[in-house]
Amino acid sequence: MLRIGIIGTGGIAGSHIDGYLRFTQECEIVALSDVVPDKAASRRDEFGLAGARVYERAEDMLAAEDLNLVSITTPPATHAELTIAALRAGVDVLVEKPMAPSLEECDAMIAAAAAHARVLSVVAQNRFRNDMARLKAILESELVGPVSHAQFNSAWWRGIAYYDLAWRGTWASEGGGCTLNHAIHHLDLALWLLGTPRAVTAVLTNAAHENAEVEDLSVAVLQYERALAEVTSSVVHHGEEQAIVVHGRHARVSQPWKVVAEASMPNGFPAPGGDPERVAKIEALAAAHRPLEHVGHRGQIGDVLAAVRERCRPAVDGVHGRRAVELVTAIYAAGIERRTVDLPLAPDDPYYRTGTLVERAPHFFEKSTSVDELPGAIAVGSSADHAGRTS
Repeated sequence: MLRIGIIGTGGIAGSHIDGYLRFTQECEIVALSDVVPDKAASRRDEFGLAGARVYERAEDMLAAEDLNLVSITTPPATHAELTIAALRAGVDVLVEKPMAPSLEECDAMIAAAAAHARVLSVVAQNRFRNDMARLKAILESELVGPVSHAQFNSAWWRGIAYYDLAWRGTWASEGGGCTLNHAIHHLDLALWLLGTPRAVTAVLTNAAHENAEVEDLSVAVLQYERALAEVTSSVVHHGEEQAIVVHGRHARVSQPWKVVAEASMPNGFPAPGGDPERVAKIEALAAAHRPLEHVGHRGQIGDVLAAVRERCRPAVDGVHGRRAVELVTAIYAAGIERRTVDLPLAPDDPYYRTGTLVERAPHFFEKSTSVDELPGAIAVGSSADHAGRTS
């Protein structure tokens, strides 16, 4: 029986606890910690974890408990320090997105996992969704053809009060705005579905949140060998209509689900009716997808538990988490410096280092309110096709 600890018991911790409770034959949550007094105890009581002990310091929990795995669900600026402490204590780690605000911190986390022969996984729960698994399988077939253009719309909406929470809304504590903390889901999917781009251009702004330093809207163009991908990162979009649209040479597929395939007339214009045979083949491949046993956080937690038991690499490891942070970093560098940024980013690039964003990023506004707690639950949004819950 694997012994689980939870570090940080805010909103997203509930998804982790729920996930572990789906595998009660394999693991048990034995400890929870949170720096806010009584917060961990409240979570313990909420989920009926009667035997779990609570701590205010993660260091005390790591020292007192014989743990196999911890979930780290604290603010982004704390991820690296807590992850490295757990790895050095001989504990495997599942850390929430984003892995860390800087590539320097990501590399330190990866190095610690290697040095102590520990499992390190970074949350990317949308890879564990049936619609995304289906989309990936179709793109890996030859039915769509080489990708020409893709659109990733990370469209969320958050009210002004969202950034009143103490750790949100500053470059130092949150690490960034919607590009890092919301669109990282879609950016990870872009990497998973299309691979790493060669270069990035971007623009950033704060359109609607006067109580936050960070951006609430960015638009980036990812440059591949011959293809382009657009990524819109937002917390200003009413309706939260998220979408992934991929156009290949032979067909377009998208989520929410839609298939279109054009065919050419002799003069190059679209033929009436398109290519129904190709559409039928794509629909058949989609229909043949075998549903995943567990989805979202539950699916990733199941994968991580297996990796811990079998001492193997999880489906989403530290390298995958780093790649997503690298893409976010390139978007920030491009937007702040107003230039095209080539990938990969080298260790001597200023934006590789911890603290560069704090030094160079614009303060669109100054944070005006700072509270420890906000009332209400985390709302997933109005659409069933969202690319995942965020914090």
